[in-house]
Amino acid sequence: MKIDGSEFGAVTIDGKSYGHDVIIRLSGAVEKRKKKLSKKYYGTSHVISKDEAKFVFEKGCDLLVIGAGHAGNVHLSPEASDFFKKKGCKVTLQPTPEAIKSFNRSRGHKVGLIHVTC
Repeated sequence: MKIDGSEFGAVTIDGKSYGHDVIIRLSGAVEKRKKKLSKKYYGTSHVISKDEAKFVFEKGCDLLVIGAGHAGNVHLSPEASDFFKKKGCKVTLQPTPEAIKSFNRSRGHKVGLIHVTC
């Protein structure tokens, strides 16, 4: 599983382009991000709620790499941050271009959440 790159509004993973935010699962499967899980609390998908954190987390995941958008506008709510800490899952949150590099370099049991716009 390799993230080839991104541009504003899209990310390319293993040669396939996605025009929406994605979650990369432990298995390597790519899913559309369920932004509604956070929007219902904050009115935006730029704050990751505890509900979305629960959806993103998988048992056995020890690293979550978050691409916070090209300008780095996405962040974790305090409840989501506490959730990942309790699960023993390290979170790396960086602007999307840097997060892609981190995801590709990292080893182990990782999940990616990539925000493709701001």
